[in-house]
Amino acid sequence: MGNILEVQNVVKQYGDYTALNKVSLQVPTGSIYGLLGPNGAGKTSLIRIINQITMPDSGTVLLDGELLKPEHVQYIGYMPEERGLYKTMKVGEQCLYLAQLKGMPLSEAKKQLKYWFEKFEIESWWDKKIQELSKGMAQKIQFIVTVLHQPKLLILDEPFSGFDPVNANLIKDEIIELNKKGTSIIFSTHRMESVEEMCDYIALIHKSNKLIEGKLEDVKRQFRSNTFQVGILTNDVEGLMVKLTQKFKIDQTHFKSLNDDLKLEVALGEHTSNELLSILTNFGQVTHFVEKIPSVNDIFIQTVSK
Repeated sequence: MGNILEVQNVVKQYGDYTALNKVSLQVPTGSIYGLLGPNGAGKTSLIRIINQITMPDSGTVLLDGELLKPEHVQYIGYMPEERGLYKTMKVGEQCLYLAQLKGMPLSEAKKQLKYWFEKFEIESWWDKKIQELSKGMAQKIQFIVTVLHQPKLLILDEPFSGFDPVNANLIKDEIIELNKKGTSIIFSTHRMESVEEMCDYIALIHKSNKLIEGKLEDVKRQFRSNTFQVGILTNDVEGLMVKLTQKFKIDQTHFKSLNDDLKLEVALGEHTSNELLSILTNFGQVTHFVEKIPSVNDIFIQTVSK
């Protein structure tokens, strides 16, 4: 599998401020790629360069193996966080106009719009003006306009902001569906729960530098702490604690359980999970035994706090 997008040593400065400091990324073809970072980290500057809204001061960007050039705009769909639709223009006219800007023939644009308007059950909006729509309704139109020309690469900047939970789910399902059909997706956000649910790969940008990049499960492996959450029903808490503390670092913890069990967090250190389990089973009934896998949120906070 090749890369749909490669960013190589990109630098962007605004006066004395460095927005991107030699940032390199590889977005695998067919992936959902989470571009993470706090506000002001440099994510939007990078997205603007990929969309050729601004140019890098140095470094290169490749789309599907080719140096980025103006005609590549037809292969990229971009939904900015600040949505931009003409408020006094009718919805249908606007969609047709924006589709043609992306190089779509009028007949194809009409066909695709019919498909999406029927899918979202919004045919009655065609002759409404954008200013007559609620924020959530306008967001749906913006999403349709972004995906209408069937781009190879879809870039979504905080795609769920402004959506209520029902419509956020609707858009999420559509994003996953487009990805299944072969669209590569870059998902720029600071909402970690969406990343956890949807992304195969992540990169973390902080203070203009890329700090982490890789397959989500590999990044999680890198940050795992070899710690287990355990629950046990025992009549000899004191004896158990003496035995455990000889080998392991122990903390109390909380997790949902139907039992009135002793809940512990155990860092294995040099030892194995089998050694831990062996001690536990000698002292009582084990009700819970789960490795503590770091969430994207944990990784984000740990990295940004360094």
